[in-house]
Amino acid sequence: QVQLAESGGGLVQAGSSLRLSCAASGRTFRPYAMAWFRQAPGNERELVTTITWSIGYSMYADSVKGRFTISRDNVKNTVFLQMNSLKAEDTAVYYCAAMTKYGSIRTATEYDYWGQGTQVTVSS
Repeated sequence: QVQLAESGGGLVQAGSSLRLSCAASGRTFRPYAMAWFRQAPGNERELVTTITWSIGYSMYADSVKGRFTISRDNVKNTVFLQMNSLKAEDTAVYYCAAMTKYGSIRTATEYDYWGQGTQVTVSS
């Protein structure tokens, strides 16, 4: 079993930055991809960004391109989300997810493991 633990959320002002971390623990961990999703109240969960573990290919939602950056530490089994120029509309619970086998990295149902989520609140 794999456990994912997010950290780094909080309350910040618009224009600020936050860095989220997600550490994986448990059995030998070598995912196909890891991702960050978010869910705001009343909204569906949406993909923010994802990265393939071996080659580091990444993709971003249009709403965060140029502001957010995903990265990974393969040794520490940790994925990061650097969020700059935060906006009020970025307010949501952010979830880390891991996909253990080849699949559609854009699709939430393809991810096998999920963290508990961390709240990010951006005040305007």
